[in-house]
Amino acid sequence: MTAPAAGISLHSKLPDVATTIFSVMSALANECGALNMSQGFPDYDGPDVLREALGRHVMAGGNQYAPMAGVLVLREQIAAKLQRYYGIEANPDTEITVVPGATEAIYCAITACIQPGDEAIVFDPCYDSYEPAITLSGGITRHIAMGEADFGIDWDEVKSTINERTRLIIINSPHNPSGAILRDSDLRRLEVLATQHNLYVVSDEVYEHLVFDGEQHCSVLQYPGLRERSFAAFSFGKTFHVTGWKTGYCVAPPVLTVELRKVHQFVAFVAVTPVQLALADFMMAEPNFPASLAEFYQAKRDLFCKRLVNSRFGVRPSPGTFFQLLDYSQISDEMDTELAVRYTRERGIASIPISLFYQVPPAGRHLRFCFAKREEVLLKGTEILCKI
Repeated sequence: MTAPAAGISLHSKLPDVATTIFSVMSALANECGALNMSQGFPDYDGPDVLREALGRHVMAGGNQYAPMAGVLVLREQIAAKLQRYYGIEANPDTEITVVPGATEAIYCAITACIQPGDEAIVFDPCYDSYEPAITLSGGITRHIAMGEADFGIDWDEVKSTINERTRLIIINSPHNPSGAILRDSDLRRLEVLATQHNLYVVSDEVYEHLVFDGEQHCSVLQYPGLRERSFAAFSFGKTFHVTGWKTGYCVAPPVLTVELRKVHQFVAFVAVTPVQLALADFMMAEPNFPASLAEFYQAKRDLFCKRLVNSRFGVRPSPGTFFQLLDYSQISDEMDTELAVRYTRERGIASIPISLFYQVPPAGRHLRFCFAKREEVLLKGTEILCKI
């Protein structure tokens, strides 16, 4: 066998990218035996009926390749769901693509849109998969910081940032990591700007059903000027408590779906067949399940926040997602990256530092905690935090 050449190296296309902080903090939590309230996944299983359906389809032989766009019966159920919850008509054949996770859909959408030298606008704190996809396509990422008080978007700043090279705007609502939501006024401002400047939009809507306090999720698919130019990414994993199934879908008009699928077929080709069949069965049997999620998760958020009222952390209840930011500025002036590690090692609770999701670290001091946990974990976590 020929030995590798001495000093062999590879010129990195992502020289500034390391292992994602979600993996790092989960590994540290495991190493320390700490409560893992860092990475965003539930510590409970999805519905029994859904999991039983997966086993049934595996044993019934549904284990070979699905169509590249996804199993038709699932795409039909997605179309029915969009009609039920948003009043949207989407063609299962030409506008809906099932993918192995929303991250893959977002990557394929960005790849389809961005040519070398094109610019894409993102909003900080920005989920960490967006910029690498832009970079790999030869694009340039323009970061706009959201307001630190409410994590809102300054649309006048967006307008001033757009130039002749701007090709794409990426939005995320409900927003990870802040939990903020975009409202009707935000989507209408975006609609005007995207139409005026002929921009594409990638809309990360994986937490669509996790919106609290009586508010409603606003999807780009509900606005005609955005519908015609947007890729909207959704997640079954977030909706049905099965994040490890890594299955989602992308909704886009036919001309954009064609380009998305050109990339998708060479990235993953298909999503997992028996998972798709099980999801279709469950959606037919329990079409109202997503409507239960806001109340379910708001109860968890409220328990977590109320238990911290007498702590030294600043708590502003999250409007959406299953994440809660805690302001530690009255406790420590440490960088959040250092404090998150110290709390994991010394206090036995793991969180996510959000400064890593900014191009320019913010003045504020926040850690992100996932409250998609069993009640006993939330009680234990708040007990630890109240002692700090």
